Amino acid sequence: MTLHLPLTPEASNFAPHIDALFNAMLWLCGLVALAVFAVMIAFCVKYRRGSPADRSERRHSSLVVELTWTIVPFLMFCALFGWSLKLWSELRRPPGDAATVYVVAKQWMWKVQHAGGQREIDRLHLPLGQPTRLLMTSQDVIHSFYVPAFRVKQDVLPGRYTQMWFTPTRLGRFDLLCAEFCGTDHAAMRGEVVVMRPERYAQWLQSHASTGLAQRGEVLFRRFGCSGCHGAGATVHAPDLSGIYGTRVALADGSTAKVDDRYLHDSIMLPDSQVVAGYAPIMPSYEGRIGEEDVLALLAYIKSSDQPGPHPTEPSHERH
Repeated sequence: MTLHLPLTPEASNFAPHIDALFNAMLWLCGLVALAVFAVMIAFCVKYRRGSPADRSERRHSSLVVELTWTIVPFLMFCALFGWSLKLWSELRRPPGDAATVYVVAKQWMWKVQHAGGQREIDRLHLPLGQPTRLLMTSQDVIHSFYVPAFRVKQDVLPGRYTQMWFTPTRLGRFDLLCAEFCGTDHAAMRGEVVVMRPERYAQWLQSHASTGLAQRGEVLFRRFGCSGCHGAGATVHAPDLSGIYGTRVALADGSTAKVDDRYLHDSIMLPDSQVVAGYAPIMPSYEGRIGEEDVLALLAYIKSSDQPGPHPTEPSHERH
């Protein structure tokens, strides 16, 4: 028997699996509780005060019974744990063909940016049957991106990136909520996810096309003066950013770091936290000077520079 929630449809690839896990856990816990209370009530009734039950015989404990009521529930709950661990692992590994959509949370709205430059506030358009990866950060406090119909939820944190992915499996409009108390208007921080047929989604992308995120990042790269040090023709050279995403760089403290979204974000906002080996820590911090939306655009531009070049994996004497 399966519990159904008619007001909350299963609208993503994960929803049926999460519902099945929840129902299995609910039934298992219910059966164990029922068995414990049934035995307890039976003994309470049988050996109640004044009952004619024979209390003269002293029974010794049974090793078989004790092992049975200990090991069987233990194995059942271990199976649930393994099931949940497998599902959690799938939730954390987006497929390689998943389209990336960027989300910035702030009091009290969701700001969405698509790779083609399409922007939305408190609304997220998605194609049916195509995997989507959300790369998210917060402008101020902790928020939590929650789509009940998709059965997915992910905390969105200031100063770092979190991600989630899913494949919409049902057309329609679904509630988008913040599941973490984030201030006085927390309850009003809501929107909707609009799942469309792929052909209609393509039309929507075309009708809302703007300057691409990477192209916007290139403009910001020059406006903020990044090209003055990191550009190919810069007078004062800094680490070359061309093709650097996904590589490993040597740091001044002797460790290495993978160049991912978190590393690039910290290099922009907190440049002194991870200084590349051989480079003086003189890059200015942009914390408080640019918003998270601009940082996402800069990251998209850096990641789009896929031509390999010399990377600061060995010490040099140029600036960071």
